[in-house]
Amino acid sequence: MPSISVIIPTFNEAAHIRQALQSVEWADELIIVDSYSTDNTLEIARQFPVRILQNTYKGPADQKNWAIPQATHSWVLLLDADERVTPQLADEIRHTLKEPNPKDAYWIPRTNFFLGKRIRYSGWQNDKVIRLIRRDRCRYNNRQVHEEIETKGITVGQLQQPFQHFTCNELTPYLQKIRRYGQWSALDHQSKTPKVGYFHLLFKPLFRFCKHYFWQLGILDGRHGLIISFLMAWGVFLRYAYLQELQWKNKQ
Repeated sequence: MPSISVIIPTFNEAAHIRQALQSVEWADELIIVDSYSTDNTLEIARQFPVRILQNTYKGPADQKNWAIPQATHSWVLLLDADERVTPQLADEIRHTLKEPNPKDAYWIPRTNFFLGKRIRYSGWQNDKVIRLIRRDRCRYNNRQVHEEIETKGITVGQLQQPFQHFTCNELTPYLQKIRRYGQWSALDHQSKTPKVGYFHLLFKPLFRFCKHYFWQLGILDGRHGLIISFLMAWGVFLRYAYLQELQWKNKQ
């Protein structure tokens, strides 16, 4: 089987990094790409056989694109610190790479957990990400939010076993993440939205809430689904509020 490098980007991930590394101890190389954490993330990471690299963070796509060429092996698995590779997924990865003509990249589904509960609906039921890639064939697009591997010119397959994704254990850091994503998303939408209006600040957040809570069945996730739907709507509102701020500044 081809050797695999696992890359985990980190910044103050002390609450997650041990479990993330434990879930990929089977890999041939473990790489932490750290954005100068100020907690004990790296002290915990050094308890494992890891290479620790540090790089100034400019955005998620930039950080991962910088990290991918640092891998020793031709196959790379990108893992966020709040994700876990189950034994079943590890077995599927190994089996897939033994095939005669593997693809250049693979989608991997995610099972999401929010405030201690598995979320089965709320728009997260079909969540998947491209994370198993050929080092020399794949790079991320230049989006600041929901960055993804550029698929033009490569072959892409689909794995069946999911990551476990512990997206939110506490609301405070999650709210900070939504605010940060709102700022980045505003940058992504500058060219698409020349002028912010009531449609963007009122109706788009309302639409997002209805999409997650009603049409994507967040109502079946109970109170967790209600909270998620509100937070997704809040993220859309922040995107356009920050974009409005940028436009005001540009006029000045």
